Amino acid sequence: MNYYYEKRKFVFERIYKSSNMEKGVMVILMACFTGIMAQVIIPLHWSPVPITGQTFAVLVSGLVLGRKLGPLSQLLYITVGVLGVPWFADMSGGLNVLLGATGGYMIGFLFASLFIGYISEKYSKSRNIRGMIPVMLIANYICIYIPGLFVLAIWYQSNIGNLPNISSLLVMGLTPFIVGDLVKVTGASFFSKIFLPK
Repeated sequence: MNYYYEKRKFVFERIYKSSNMEKGVMVILMACFTGIMAQVIIPLHWSPVPITGQTFAVLVSGLVLGRKLGPLSQLLYITVGVLGVPWFADMSGGLNVLLGATGGYMIGFLFASLFIGYISEKYSKSRNIRGMIPVMLIANYICIYIPGLFVLAIWYQSNIGNLPNISSLLVMGLTPFIVGDLVKVTGASFFSKIFLPK
């Protein structure tokens, strides 16, 4: 068991002491992981926002890469997707996706990764399941959903002609995702427990 703890600490410290080239590779790999998880998709016929697996990658990016490289990996994911690489949900890409119904959620990815990275770096006691779950919940339901719902409402108004009421907005952009997000939050919290030193 001591060997496991030592290796876990070594890997964690190695990430933060890596060269600029190594950090660049890690950022690219995490952006690719986000793009892969974005293809795990369940479309919803009543909403322009699908259920995807990419939120898990966003949460993990903050844990693994920290408050600087984590958000940078998400910025790279968004930038490359906007430039046309089809690794947004449902193999899509382009500026129209960022300006569409799901653009606010992607902006929230930056805040979520930054928040998780900051907390996990500054407070080592947060790296267990009990400490990390509330951090993940805040990152997921506040950092991601507030900009996500805000942009979704603007998109709805520009396409339908009027702002949706609160209940309609939540049905489109929040309630279908609660159960799946709880699974992803729990999974990312277990990841923290297993892989991050305390």
